Amino acid sequence: MINEQRLIGSFIKLSKIDSPSRHEGAISKHLKLILEGIGANPVEDGASKTTGGESGNLLAKIKGNKPSAPTIVLNAHMDTVAPGRGVYPVIRDGVIYSSGNTILGSDDKSGIAIILEVIRSLKEQELPHGDIEVLFTVCEEVGLLGAKSFDTSLLDAKFGYSLDSTKVGTLVIAAPTANHIKFTIHGKEAHAGVAPEDGISAIKLAGHALAKMPLGRIDEETSANIGIIQGGTATNIVPGMVVLEGEARSHCTEKLLKQTNTMVKCMEEAVNTANREGKNVDGARLDVEVSLDFPLMHLDKESPPVKLAQRAAMKLDRVLNLIVGGGGSDANIFNGKGIEMAIMPTGMTDVHTNAENIKIDDMVITAELLLQTLIENCR
Repeated sequence: MINEQRLIGSFIKLSKIDSPSRHEGAISKHLKLILEGIGANPVEDGASKTTGGESGNLLAKIKGNKPSAPTIVLNAHMDTVAPGRGVYPVIRDGVIYSSGNTILGSDDKSGIAIILEVIRSLKEQELPHGDIEVLFTVCEEVGLLGAKSFDTSLLDAKFGYSLDSTKVGTLVIAAPTANHIKFTIHGKEAHAGVAPEDGISAIKLAGHALAKMPLGRIDEETSANIGIIQGGTATNIVPGMVVLEGEARSHCTEKLLKQTNTMVKCMEEAVNTANREGKNVDGARLDVEVSLDFPLMHLDKESPPVKLAQRAAMKLDRVLNLIVGGGGSDANIFNGKGIEMAIMPTGMTDVHTNAENIKIDDMVITAELLLQTLIENCR
C-alpha cells in the first residue's frame, strides 16, 4: 500500500534542500506547498521569534473519514546538523548515502518523507483514518527549541508519534531527562613569565575539578559529560577565566539531581581550596548555571500510542520491541507538555556523521507500520 518510488523520490528531494538549524525557510516553504496539495491548511507558528530562525513550526490538520477515531499527531523535525549544505544523495545496493563531505539528512527528513507518503496513501486509497495533525518542528538539533516554544493547546490530539531514531522494529517509550550545566571560573591574569605567582590560573582550577568529577557512564541510568572548554588568551598570560559546558542525564530524576550536585560540588571545592591555600587577596570565583535541557519521557505499556502501534505490528505479522532510548528529542518535550508521544524509528544510521545512511527497506517498513497504525486507530 506504500508507493516505494514516491517515498524515495520525496526523501531525496527533501535531502537536497539545505535546512541547517535556524535556516529552515526553504524546506518550510516546500512543505507548505506539499501539505496544501494534499488538502491540508498548514499554519506556521511564531517560533522564529524565540529561536532567531527563518521559520516557525508547521502545523497542518488532515481531516479524517472516521470522525469517531481519536486524533493522532505525527511529528518530525525540519532542521539538520552540519555539514548539511549541498547534500547530494546516491543509492547503492538499496541504501541511500550522501555522495560528498556532508551528512545525508535522514535525521529527520526520513521522518518527514514517511509521514507525507503515509498521508498520501491514506487519501489515494480511501483507507479509514481519523483526523491527523502533522507537526514539523524547527531547531530540534540545537536544544529542541521549536518543540519547546510550540503551544500544544493548538493540538486536538492527546497522543501520537515522533518519526525519529534508528532501530526499525522497535518503539521508543522512554528517554532520559537532562540538565545543561555551565561553569565559569574566574581566576586572575598575570604575566606567565614575569610574575606567575600573582596570577590564579582558571584553567588549572578547572583541571583539579575535572580530575575528581565523575563523568561518562555513572550507572545503568545515568551519564555525564563536559563537552566544551573555552579559556585563556595567550600562552604568556596566566588564564583569568575559563568556561566549561556539559550535561548530566538520567532516567531517574533523583539521580539526575545527585549527579548535577556532585559536578557542581567538584567545581566549588577546587575554587574554595585555591582560595584557602592562595595568598592572592582577590581570590578565585565560580559562577554556575544549571538549566533543564529536556524532561523525562516514560510511556506506560498500556498507553494509547504503545498499544496501537503494537496492534498494528501484529496485524502485519511483525514483532515490535519496546525499548528505552538514550537521547533527548521532541518527544521528551511533548510528553512533558502532556502529549503522550512514542518515538517510531525510521532506520537512520550513523547520524550526525558524513557516513550517515538509510536503507530503503527500513523506510518502507516504517511507513507500512505507521499506515497500519492509523488504520487500527479506527477499530
